[in-house]
Amino acid sequence: MLLYVLICLSLSLVGVAGLQFFYLIYLERVDRERHKRIHELEHHCQYLSKRLKESEAQISEQSEMIEAFYEDFEEEEIWADVIDER
Repeated sequence: MLLYVLICLSLSLVGVAGLQFFYLIYLERVDRERHKRIHELEHHCQYLSKRLKESEAQISEQSEMIEAFYEDFEEEEIWADVIDER
C-alpha cells in the first residue's frame, strides 16, 4: 500500500515538473516575441523621428518662403501708397 502511495506521489511530482518545464518553454518564447516586438518598435521610432525632422525642416523652409513673400508684398504696398499720394 505504501508503495502505491509513493508511486502516485512520484508520478504527480513528475507531472508537476513537466508542467513547469513546458511553462518555462512558453515563457521563453513569449520573451523572444517581446524582444522582437521591442526591436520593431525601436526601428519604427527611428523611422518616425527621421520623418519628423524632415517635416520640421520642410515646414521651416516653407515658413521662410512665406515670410519672404509677404515681406516683398508689404514693400510693394508701401510703394503703392507712396505713388498714390503723389
